[in-house]
Amino acid sequence: MIREGDRILLGLSGGKDSLTLLAVLKHLQRHAPVKFELAACTVDPEIPGFDPSPLKDYLAKLGVPYFYHGEDFIAQAEQQMKGDSFCSFCARKKRGILYTVCRREGYNVLALAQHLDDLAESFLMSAFHSGDLRTMKAHYLNNEGDIRIIRPLVRVRENQCRAFAEQANLPVIPDNCPACYSKPTEREHFKQLLHAEEQRNPHLFANLWRAMQPLIADDNQGGRLLGG
Repeated sequence: MIREGDRILLGLSGGKDSLTLLAVLKHLQRHAPVKFELAACTVDPEIPGFDPSPLKDYLAKLGVPYFYHGEDFIAQAEQQMKGDSFCSFCARKKRGILYTVCRREGYNVLALAQHLDDLAESFLMSAFHSGDLRTMKAHYLNNEGDIRIIRPLVRVRENQCRAFAEQANLPVIPDNCPACYSKPTEREHFKQLLHAEEQRNPHLFANLWRAMQPLIADDNQGGRLLGG
């Protein structure tokens, strides 16, 4: 996913997953055989109770270039949202802002921190509600063809991110999205469904990983993301 000379911008929400990916990318930057630049960007939706501003000092200590963009998403949603969930609206807004920062600052790669649990939940939600077989891809070009999107954690479980964040004492921002956590969401429903099924079938996520291979295949390598 990472190539010589890449300039990578990490979408940093302040949650356990994106902070884990930040630590992984910093480690790779020091030890990988390819040289690449790394920066991070936080999009603050300015939701009451959510304050990612402490990340500024943390990124400064790490020596990682950092971009911070705040917008009142709730006010915008009231004016612009039509029949969609706030979570979907927020995700689209964040992605657009991250693309804008990539282009403005000259970063050719956007790194996102979705993990295997996220992919499995999206897979089931799409099948159940849309009748489509879809999930997030691991490595692809945006529609405009100027930014590669990578998801280096697609084979990592959520509980692994949680354990790493705790052991490494990462400065996780609590309740990373209060607007979503304040009430049950469809994603949470499918998270619980998968959790219950995994109690009966310990091979569930390994099986889902294999089933999703054609959907998450690395478009930029022309192959499958194999492995146990």
